[in-house]
Amino acid sequence: MLKPILLVEDNPKDLELTLVALTKSQLANEVVIARDGAEALDYLHSRGDHANRVAGNPAVILLDLKLPKVDGIEVLQQVRTTAALKSIPVVMLTSSREEPDLLRSYELGVNAYVVKPVAFRDFVEAISDLGIFWAVLNEPPPGSARVVRKGLG
Repeated sequence: MLKPILLVEDNPKDLELTLVALTKSQLANEVVIARDGAEALDYLHSRGDHANRVAGNPAVILLDLKLPKVDGIEVLQQVRTTAALKSIPVVMLTSSREEPDLLRSYELGVNAYVVKPVAFRDFVEAISDLGIFWAVLNEPPPGSARVVRKGLG
């Protein structure tokens, strides 16, 4: 069974563009959407509205930095300090170019920090490239499922 991609994004426009770009990269994985950090943590810990979800971790977390309720840094910190979650690849996907955000993300163990391009075409291309990286190039930890592109099984 393919692991889902957890997309944590509160901006409706960025959410829609990210979904378009992931579709363009032809990933077969389900995309689970969380619109704030608290919802992402509920999903990851299988609690609240996600208490009955299918067990297992997502293949990758695409995480916005500036989120309501619980920000992306706090979500990342909780992922990295929870034994059952710490091996999940996390890509910070943000509009922030602030050096403290970048440094803190890497201090906490983010796998990649990607600044969202402003131009539509650049944004779609960046997200598509991210999807292809995690689908084709990244070698997941032993025992975890690989992201698979449609038609490539």
